Amino acid sequence: MSKPTHHLFVCGSFRANGERQGVCHKKDSMSLLSYLQSEVQDRMIDGVEIAVTGCMNFCVKGPVMVDYPTGNFYRVPDNAAIDAILDAIEEDSVAEDYLIAE
Repeated sequence: MSKPTHHLFVCGSFRANGERQGVCHKKDSMSLLSYLQSEVQDRMIDGVEIAVTGCMNFCVKGPVMVDYPTGNFYRVPDNAAIDAILDAIEEDSVAEDYLIAE
């Protein structure tokens, strides 16, 4: 496996004991994760890997996704946000409308 160009981490609100709690989970981040995975495959975007994480402490912005190595944090309220973020990745730009600028 080669190093990904973009590694997208979606908050799953996992706690240390493995339980899912918190805002991102309650706002259905797991179904957003599923949509993200299918879109990356459908678009055949090379160099993009996807993972789920524990809480990222941006609960009031959730669901949240971070893109490494860019370090861009995005709020991901729905599938349209995922589409916009993936469009930006394909265009080598940033999805400004969803960027968390803190």
